[in-house]
Parts: sequence; structure tokens; C-alpha cells
Amino acid sequence: MRPLILAAILAPCAAHATTIQVCDGEFARCAASPTTAIPNQTITVNGATFHLGTSVCPVLRGPALADMDLMNNSCANPGPGKVWSLFQPRKQFPQAPSWATQPAAFRKFTTTATPTGGMSNMFSFPCTIRPNPINGTKLADCYGPMNESPTGVAVPPGTEVMTQSPAGAANPVGGPTP
Repeated sequence: MRPLILAAILAPCAAHATTIQVCDGEFARCAASPTTAIPNQTITVNGATFHLGTSVCPVLRGPALADMDLMNNSCANPGPGKVWSLFQPRKQFPQAPSWATQPAAFRKFTTTATPTGGMSNMFSFPCTIRPNPINGTKLADCYGPMNESPTGVAVPPGTEVMTQSPAGAANPVGGPTP
């Protein structure tokens, strides 16, 4: 991955720079996943409340970036049949809807106030592994805040966001551009 792209990914995490570490093992990679809002459910992150969303994400293995503040200062899985949603730079990885391996592609978009025009943050939140792989890809259901940035602040409509989700994906996982 080019250093500029990695810097853009990490820049929103600057407020948590001392808590970003590398974990090695199985994890969910949600960078290209759309998110569905869960009606009438919220999640509290560092004292702020956000709408709760869910994303289906491929489960991968290897070293990945993690926010220790959100993971109880431990890389250990959050429980039996569970993994953390982390970020690992990759040139290609399995992506919805077929879960076939496809090239990684960054794009920018501007959030809107429409029901599918927001974004989500799944970085360092727990996921439950699904029992049956699709096209040989192990998947997990991940749950995290809607319209919350990796720095813990609300992302209002009109914010430019970077994602690896394809154009048209509902509430894609991503983060505000620096």
C-alpha cells in the first residue's frame, strides 16, 4: 500500500495514536462493507451515543491495526465464535455481494441525511462469526456506530468520507478524510 493512502487511513486516528496497535490473528475486515441501521437501537462509544448498525464482513488472518481503547487493551477475541473488526492494508480481499476476492479500491463520497447516505465505523468493534462460509469466505456480522468517526466524534451530513465500498453501497464503512 502506498504510504499516502496509509497516512490517510491513520490520520483520523491521530487522537488515539497511542492506543493504535497491531494485533495478529483472525479478524473481520469491514473496509468495503455496506451497513444496515438497526431500528431503535443505539451504541455508546466513549460516552457518546450513536445509532447502531450492522455489516457483514470477511474474516481474514494476519497482522491488523486495532484501537486498544475499544478492545479492553487486549487483542484476544471478544469471546467464543467472535472476532474484532480491524483494518489491514490489502491489495485485494473478499467483498460483497459474491464474496469473491476483488481489488481494493479507495473512493471518496459526501455523506447525506438520507437513510442510506451516511457512513459507519466498525473499527475495533466485536463481530460474530457466521456458521457457513459463502464462496469459501468465512463471514462475520459486525456491530458498530453509524455516523461516528474513528476519533469518536459525530459525522454530520456533508462530510467527505473515504471508503473501500463500491459507489451506491448503503452507509459504507469508512472515515472522514483528513
